[in-house]
Amino acid sequence: MHLEKITIIILLLAVVTALAEVTDRIKIPYPVLLVLAGIGIGLIPNLPIVELNPDVVFLIFLPPALYSAAWTTSWNDFKASSRPISLLAFGCVLFTTTSVALVAHYFIPGFGWAESFVLGAIISPPDAVAATAATKGLGVPKRLITILEGESLVNDATGLIAMRYAILATATGTFIFWLATINFIYVAGVGIIIGLLVGQLLFWIHRITPNNPTTDTTLTFITPYIAYLLAERIHVSGVLAVVACGLFLSQRSSKIFSHQSRIQAYSTWDTVTFILNGVIFILIGLQLRTVLSHIQNHSFGTLLWYGFLVSIATIIARIVWVFPGAYIPRWLSKGIRQREPETTIRSVSIVAWSGMRGVVSLAAALALPLAFEDNTPFPNRDLIIFLTFAVIFATLVIQGTTLPALVRKLGIKEDAGGRIEEDHARFRIASSVIEHIEENYSLGLNDAVLAQIKSKYELRIQRLNKNVDNKLTEDEIKEFHKIQRDLISRERILLENLSLEKQISAEALRKLEYELDLEDARIDLELETK
Repeated sequence: MHLEKITIIILLLAVVTALAEVTDRIKIPYPVLLVLAGIGIGLIPNLPIVELNPDVVFLIFLPPALYSAAWTTSWNDFKASSRPISLLAFGCVLFTTTSVALVAHYFIPGFGWAESFVLGAIISPPDAVAATAATKGLGVPKRLITILEGESLVNDATGLIAMRYAILATATGTFIFWLATINFIYVAGVGIIIGLLVGQLLFWIHRITPNNPTTDTTLTFITPYIAYLLAERIHVSGVLAVVACGLFLSQRSSKIFSHQSRIQAYSTWDTVTFILNGVIFILIGLQLRTVLSHIQNHSFGTLLWYGFLVSIATIIARIVWVFPGAYIPRWLSKGIRQREPETTIRSVSIVAWSGMRGVVSLAAALALPLAFEDNTPFPNRDLIIFLTFAVIFATLVIQGTTLPALVRKLGIKEDAGGRIEEDHARFRIASSVIEHIEENYSLGLNDAVLAQIKSKYELRIQRLNKNVDNKLTEDEIKEFHKIQRDLISRERILLENLSLEKQISAEALRKLEYELDLEDARIDLELETK
């Protein structure tokens, strides 16, 4: 790799880190700011052009992004919301594909049916990272987040498979619906099977190998690539293979990871996914100059008009699908009304407005062939790429920046069910542990030692059971945590003084600092449950 490319990567990482700090202060989704920054940087004269290689996106960026999202998705929640997820990930994607194709064919001169459906398939699936980033910290109910993240895990496969058949129809001039449907089921089904087989294999490898945080974390990074490459090698859905593998292993993480491996893997994944997601969104913005340089037959004003039409069609198509899709099945089925919680117009509005597009769409557009096997140029390829960029920009900026205001305007609040469930589990665990201590240790220990052992669990019960007489009040518990934090700070100062006085080795310093870090993290978790 040339020194210039390495320099560009380092500069991009620096920009991503700086902008992430800015987004924390101005409270807008960081994908929006990164795309805008990328556009701004790309328009600076005399800067080298940074081209986005679609193979790099599909191979390097996509598998870990999908795997990370699948790992943090509860399979039980995913299964409970499988009906709305399926309606969005399959129905809404295909409906958007058709709607965009109609607009492109009838309102853009020279756009044939085949390339219109190619465009529709490319921009139909919302982006997993954008949806997660846009709803982060907004207090959106857990079920809504599960639906949005579950949709984004599966819809890429639907869009990419639909694009594959649309390209084939463009090349051959024919499309056989029943054959495409059978192939779709085969590609999706075998992709899922491959993912589950890879998950089972890695589960077995984790179980038979010694617990080692470094190698365990390394295996978690290898896993999505194995699933993706193996599935793509036999021409089935690598996206669904990665998702199936991630869902399978995440539900078994307690059986394959020690506490050291889990802490290290989560911290490492947080850093890596932050870097990958940040770089990819700023790269999207950097593509504008390249995209515009390839379009010669249209004025910039005409391009903006076409981009506006297709973006509006994309946004409206989702809204038109989501509202009937949310209510009609409930009206027709008593079983759905009994099984699933009530659907409110406020929650449906959030789902309808959370349709931000991202890197998969742009990579798919860039991956379009320049020409067919008979050297016939792919029709309207450059215009498809520009329109894809326009939809990504419009949905990220318009929907991404207005979603927080919409959540506040509608009064959407996080449901208390998850917190109640957590507190109930903590209460049962603490009560059971105290019973275990009294049954197994009370006879062999003096009262002072026994009280010290029980104190942590008794404090937890006191915090959870606020109405019991003679217990610590909420303010007293907060004061307790504050004193704990102050004491840890004092320990850090003393530890630093020992190091400066050279009375402690570097190895001992790191170990004691790590112990204090864990204690600080435990207090953070305690405070988060408030």
